[in-house]
Amino acid sequence: MATLLERLEANGISRRSFLTYCASLTTMLALPASLTPQIANALSKVDKPSIIWREFQDCAGNTESFLRSRNPGVADLILDLLSVDYHETIMAAAGRQAEAASDAAAKKGGYILVVEGSVPLKDDGVYCTIAGKTAKQHLEELSKGAAAIVNVGTCSSYGGIPAANPNPTGAVGVPSLVSNVPIVNLPGCPANADNITATFVHYLTFGSLPARDQLGRPLFAYGERIHDSCERRAHFDAGQFALAFGDEGHRKGWCLYKLGCKGPNTFNNCPAIRWNGGTSWPVGAGHGCVGCSEPEFWDAMGPLYQHLPNVSGFGVEATADQFGVALVGATALAFAAHGVAKYAQHRITAEPAAQPVAAGQPTEED
Repeated sequence: MATLLERLEANGISRRSFLTYCASLTTMLALPASLTPQIANALSKVDKPSIIWREFQDCAGNTESFLRSRNPGVADLILDLLSVDYHETIMAAAGRQAEAASDAAAKKGGYILVVEGSVPLKDDGVYCTIAGKTAKQHLEELSKGAAAIVNVGTCSSYGGIPAANPNPTGAVGVPSLVSNVPIVNLPGCPANADNITATFVHYLTFGSLPARDQLGRPLFAYGERIHDSCERRAHFDAGQFALAFGDEGHRKGWCLYKLGCKGPNTFNNCPAIRWNGGTSWPVGAGHGCVGCSEPEFWDAMGPLYQHLPNVSGFGVEATADQFGVALVGATALAFAAHGVAKYAQHRITAEPAAQPVAAGQPTEED
C-alpha cells in the first residue's frame, strides 16, 4: 500500500509542501518546533483511524465548515489521513446500507466518534430519530466502543441554540450524557475547519486528545480571549468606538464593543486563523463577535447588539473606557494563570504517553 507521501506526490504535492504544512500545524497546536518531524512521521503512516460522524439536532454547519478544510483539503483527510466510515452528509450509501456501515465500524471498536448537534431528551428523545433510534440511543451505543469523542460545534458541546430558552426539546450537549470516554469540545457556530483538522492531527500524532481547559476545549484554539488578539484592540485601548453600523468609526475599523461585540468574554482563535482560507473573520468584516463558542451563548450573550450583559464589575451603562481600564486589572491574574496553562499544554503534548482526561476535568499539569 502506498504511503501518504507517495500518494501526495502522485497528486503533485511535494515533500517540501507537506513538511511546510506540518510546521504550520506545529505552530497552530502551540507545540515546540522540534516536534514537527514527529508530526510528519505520524501523518506519513498508513494506519487510518476509523471515524463515525453522527449528526443529531444540527444545521450541518460544522460539516460545511469541515468540507472547507484546507491544508489538507477534506478529500486528503478522508482518503489519506482518516477513514470516515459513516457521515450521512458526504457518504454515498443511504438508508440500511449507511447504517450497516456504521454498525460494521462500531463492531471493530477504537474509533473516533464525532458528534455534530445537540441531543434531545424530552418526550423520550423523539425529536431526533435516525433509523428508528433516538439520538440518545445512538450516542449511548456508539460511546461504548469509542476511543475518543470529538464534539464539533456549540450544539454538541453545550446544547447550543436548540437548548436556548425555552428549550422545547430538552436539548443537551454530549458531555451531559457521556463521561467515561475522553472528550474534546470544539464549540463555535460553526467550529473552524482548521481547529477540527488540527485536533485530528494531534490525535494521529500523539494518540490522545490535546490539552483542554475546564470546559473541555483545546487550549491551542481556545486558550486566549478574542479581545486580546483582535485587530481592533488598539482602537479599544484608545477609546475609539463605532457607535452605529456604517458610521465614520465603523468605516475606519474602530472597536465594535459599543455595538455589542462579545470579544472580551469569548475564548477562540478566530483573529489568528480566520475563515475562508484565512482571508477574513466576523470582526474583520465589520460585525461584532457574538460569543458563539461559549456555553449558553444565545441566552447569556444577548441582546446581541448591546453591551456585554453580565461582566463582573460592570453594568451595561459603564463606559467603554472604564470597562477597558478595569478589564486589565480584573483579568491580570487570569492571564497569569493562562501562562501556566500554556506551559502545561506544552508539557502534555510533548509527552504523548500521558492519558487524556475526560471533558471538564483538569489535567494533572493544570
